[in-house]
Amino acid sequence: MTFELVLFYLFGAMLLGGALAMISVRNPVHAALFLVLCFVAAAALWVMAEAEFLGIVLVLVYVGAVMVLFLFVVMMLDINLAKLREGFAEYLPAGIVVALAMATVLVLVITRYITMDAPERAGPEYANTEALGAILYTEYVYPFEIAAVILLVAIIAAISLTMRKRPDNKSIDPGKQMAVSREGRVRMVAMPSEKKEAPRRGAQGSGAKAPGRDDGSK
Repeated sequence: MTFELVLFYLFGAMLLGGALAMISVRNPVHAALFLVLCFVAAAALWVMAEAEFLGIVLVLVYVGAVMVLFLFVVMMLDINLAKLREGFAEYLPAGIVVALAMATVLVLVITRYITMDAPERAGPEYANTEALGAILYTEYVYPFEIAAVILLVAIIAAISLTMRKRPDNKSIDPGKQMAVSREGRVRMVAMPSEKKEAPRRGAQGSGAKAPGRDDGSK
């Protein structure tokens, strides 16, 4: 057994174990982290298959951007785990069949590639990334540009939805705060002074007797 085959079985087992753990754990944050582990293992398999570009894109785009967004959304939302678990046992047999079929196809394809002879595996002289770029920017340049425009429209729409004015918005315009002068902040009001009379001593009543004093009636 070669070293590459050992690495393939190692990353394959890591990928399958991470996928099973992702769908079986109760905490959604832990599920997202196990999905990150699956992406890393799949990227390692892509690199072993000499598809370096796909492996790097899988790590940079999905692990570095998409999964970070997933973690923020999962931690901010109040997810009802009991409701998500409803019907899990009903679809478990079908999920196991699909998972086994996909794992079998993945093992057969990558095992066939690893067991190839060196001349057969070498293929063309140019690199995988160069071949992908040549096809992407020649034959598929228009779909690539259309996808870029669609993503740009989605970004603009997301920013517009975020910045729209709502009736319950209590934000303050910093420009208006800086433009306010002293006269606009403080208003001096002239009011006539009022003189209050001091209360007289013994106003509680003429018949009241001060405590501790003798009125001399004895």
